[in-house]
Amino acid sequence: MIEFRQVTKRYDSDHTALRQVNFHLDRGELAFLTGHSGAGKSTLLKLLMVMERPSAGEVVVGGQVLNRLPRRQIPYIRRHIGVVFQNHQLLFDRTVFDNVAMPLEVMGVSPRDVGRRVRAALDKVGLLSKEKMNPLQLSGGEQQRVGIARAVVNKPPLLLADEPTGNLDPKLSADIMNLFAQFSQVGVTVLIASHDLALINEMGRRTLTLDHGNLIAGGKPLQGGSVGR
Repeated sequence: MIEFRQVTKRYDSDHTALRQVNFHLDRGELAFLTGHSGAGKSTLLKLLMVMERPSAGEVVVGGQVLNRLPRRQIPYIRRHIGVVFQNHQLLFDRTVFDNVAMPLEVMGVSPRDVGRRVRAALDKVGLLSKEKMNPLQLSGGEQQRVGIARAVVNKPPLLLADEPTGNLDPKLSADIMNLFAQFSQVGVTVLIASHDLALINEMGRRTLTLDHGNLIAGGKPLQGGSVGR
């Protein structure tokens, strides 16, 4: 589902964010991405979201080489990638329902289908009864679940999460991680960037570890025999 083939990202001559990174994630796999601050986690996620392009190598999602994409095709690719942020990025002048509906409205989905799909996503995260509320009326954990519902409402095959439990207590963090595990069980590929090593160890999933731009643990052999670092 995801492949990084000898991916290097340089921002200038003094800063190389990623160095010849090799790994692949299978469809339906849930994995963690960790490393010290500045290790390259955010850069790796930005490459998957086509917010950045690699300086060398190839980033492949679902068989599509992202760094070869014409600019006009980037919005289409992004529709197939759900993203969950640490700070939710919810709009507080809209209801929970309207926040979750936004990706579908951008895609031009009919109002009838919007209602059905938004309520299915809210039901999945346990917030169906709160669709008419303002996000400010919700707890931090509930706001994060609204963000997750918005990320999965269009049923993307790939879900990326950047420190999704950074502001939550251990119990809420575990609940959020269990939600991600449920999505992986139905075939969604999930990659979660996190500093929470205790929670990562508890989940028992593959962990990709970056150190100064090098992938030092968690890589798998790529097709054709190259080995992830």
